[in-house]
Amino acid sequence: MERLYEENSFLTDFDARVLTCAPGKGGYEVTLDRTAFFPEGGGQPWDTGTLGPARVLEVHDRGGQVVHLCDAPLEPGQTVHGAVDWDRRFDLMQQHSGEHIVSGLAHAKWGCDNVGFHLGAELVTIDLSAELDEEQLAWLEGEANRYVWQDRPVSVSVPAPEELEQLTYRSKKALDGPVRIVTFPGADCCACCGTHVRSAGQVGLIKLLTVQKFRSGCRIELVCGSRALAYLSGALEQNRQVSRLLSAKLFQTGAAVERLLAENEGHKARCARLEEDRFAALARQYAGAGDVVLFEEGLSPDALRRLCDAVLRACGGRCACLSGGEGAGWQYAVGAPDRDLRPLAKEMNAALDGRGGGKPDFIQGILQADRARIEAFFRTH
Repeated sequence: MERLYEENSFLTDFDARVLTCAPGKGGYEVTLDRTAFFPEGGGQPWDTGTLGPARVLEVHDRGGQVVHLCDAPLEPGQTVHGAVDWDRRFDLMQQHSGEHIVSGLAHAKWGCDNVGFHLGAELVTIDLSAELDEEQLAWLEGEANRYVWQDRPVSVSVPAPEELEQLTYRSKKALDGPVRIVTFPGADCCACCGTHVRSAGQVGLIKLLTVQKFRSGCRIELVCGSRALAYLSGALEQNRQVSRLLSAKLFQTGAAVERLLAENEGHKARCARLEEDRFAALARQYAGAGDVVLFEEGLSPDALRRLCDAVLRACGGRCACLSGGEGAGWQYAVGAPDRDLRPLAKEMNAALDGRGGGKPDFIQGILQADRARIEAFFRTH
């Protein structure tokens, strides 16, 4: 079977003869005498497109044969026209080629190996055998893009065995038989079965997003070409929105957010002091009252717990504090010294469509019943 994609990654239209067609999982499995569809392999996803009237959903390499999973059957012996989805193909070529450049430069600079590569629907990940920090990541991104701007040609070859022995190239595993070598001159030389751009400039742009420790090395997230443009455009639009909301210039949004956070911390501290004053006043109001049920607006679960603790120390009985509203549910905190409240929590949750629990003398959770039903429950319990 002739693999046209190995000879020309830019070929998207071709004619081929159907060899076999059989029902498969999710469609019909079709083999051809020649194909331009790249099968999944080496971390790169498969091509999609059409074969005659059928859509090509997946493409896999099985036992040296390229199998096309189609949504309709094709007649063995007939000649069909194949059309590869070019937008998807070129996107994958940009990502895969960008990975070569980054991996090759990292290997040359720090001697680290690429031990994992995944080309996902949104991001590309590269796993390297050495740890890199943010400063090294910035250097690597700069070098990778300088290489792209040089627009050097990319070559693909299958060297003779004696030539291969003299060649230094990257490979994740030992290879037998003919080896397909993809060369980005000055950046990378690697055994690879995938599809690639003709020259580095077609990658367009390489943006390294994150680096984090992964196993004994690191994992880099990146995007290339059209994905990099879309990512940066999206980030710019987000920053424009932040800029408008904070009335700050585009490159001053970070400082504006810092000021806002500082102001927010001050407001939170003031609110906490006011809450404590309010809780102390309620504790004095219910001093010696015995069992108490309180509804208080706008409290967080932590503030609700602090209110319950304050009133509980003063009332001399069980204290149930609730905050929330109809539709959103009522958060509850219930405390009682020397009592096991867990049976109450179980009964309350069942009766008032709630969930929660806790320690014997203190329980917290949420109830979905209305206030009248909650008040009625506590009158009888």
